[in-house]
Amino acid sequence: MKRYASRKEQFLSKNFYNLKADLDDLPKPPLNPQTKEPLKPEDLAPIFPEGFIQQEGSMERYISIPEEVQEAYSVYRPTPLVYASELKKYLDTPAHIFFKYEGVGPTGSHKSNTAIAQAYLAAQEGVETLTTETGAGQWGSALSHAGSIFGLKVKVFMVRISFRQKPGRRIMMEMFGGNVEESPSDHTEAGRKFFAQDKDHPGSLGIAISEAVELAVKNNTAKYSLGSVLDSVMMHQSVIGQEADKQMQELGAEPDTVIGCVGGGSNYAGLAFPFVRKRIVENKEIKFIAVEPKVCPTLTKGNLKYDHGDSVGMTPLLYMFTLGMDFIPPPIHAGGLRYHGMAPLVSHLAKKEIIEARAYKQTKIFKAAKVFLKTEGILPAPESSHAVAAAIDEAVEAKEKNQERVILFNLSGHGFLDINAYDR
Repeated sequence: MKRYASRKEQFLSKNFYNLKADLDDLPKPPLNPQTKEPLKPEDLAPIFPEGFIQQEGSMERYISIPEEVQEAYSVYRPTPLVYASELKKYLDTPAHIFFKYEGVGPTGSHKSNTAIAQAYLAAQEGVETLTTETGAGQWGSALSHAGSIFGLKVKVFMVRISFRQKPGRRIMMEMFGGNVEESPSDHTEAGRKFFAQDKDHPGSLGIAISEAVELAVKNNTAKYSLGSVLDSVMMHQSVIGQEADKQMQELGAEPDTVIGCVGGGSNYAGLAFPFVRKRIVENKEIKFIAVEPKVCPTLTKGNLKYDHGDSVGMTPLLYMFTLGMDFIPPPIHAGGLRYHGMAPLVSHLAKKEIIEARAYKQTKIFKAAKVFLKTEGILPAPESSHAVAAAIDEAVEAKEKNQERVILFNLSGHGFLDINAYDR
């Protein structure tokens, strides 16, 4: 048992990695929505816990992970790094394909990495309730679970189309003690604006964010928690890439292609950013591919500009690729990728052409998911299937060019609770 524990300990991260410390130039700063001046830490105080605000503005390369958070992580981390031998055989490719499997987390996705960290910071400050939004339900599930660990109430506004398509996620949130509402709802001013137009409005992450932020601002015992987009969230997710790096080193392998799906950017940044450091600091030749839905093409069709993260204009203005705060995406099954904006740090890397963005149709990603299920025995979440599809494309190209590549992608969540999406 001691030997097993020490082997596990070998791969666990003691620190979060902050990419900003290694960038020559930074994205433009967020702006106060009222004054349009650069955001000050005190401007965020009505919304976020103080500890979270400090991490958001930090320029330290590494920030220590509190022992209580490490202990919560150790239940499921390190997550497996898997060599996709059957997929390789099926594709008959010289490429070596690895995937980091975050689906073994407590709620089946990577979201617990930041949910646990944020719930801990809030509990340390005496916060009683965390409010949030969720698309497909992975983030809402993760925060509800994290709240149960640290004794917090969690209020979740779930995008209506996902609430109705994915009842399993709602049930999981409620089992952890979370309180879940369809969004847009008639419980907030932000929600009523859209609910009045259509009580069956499909909703969007932007609308749900507006509702959650409004509730937090109006309640002095509550704070808001965001599962993607912000710098500190990218930092919390860096445990994925740091582990993957150590695991690949033990195997004597090094990726030349790193792939992930992108909605707000958290799972992608979590895997990619530690490897981006290798490219910009160590001059490693690594290709980075970020894949999004063709009907919500934030990186491939959006504009790089200041925009609100929500649909009402309550949140700070972020300099990011965006389709516009009023954009309502079609009700595709990859609900976690139906967001109008992109993390400023991911947007910054895309602008600098360090990241290559691609957009795939839903039919293509479901086809890739079926291939992956038949070969590797795992049903991916519809979001993660975008990464699977890109990995297959890269492996097929390697076969056509007779190149021995090393491909690493993030399988950021399982699709067991998305089975109705595959049925439809």
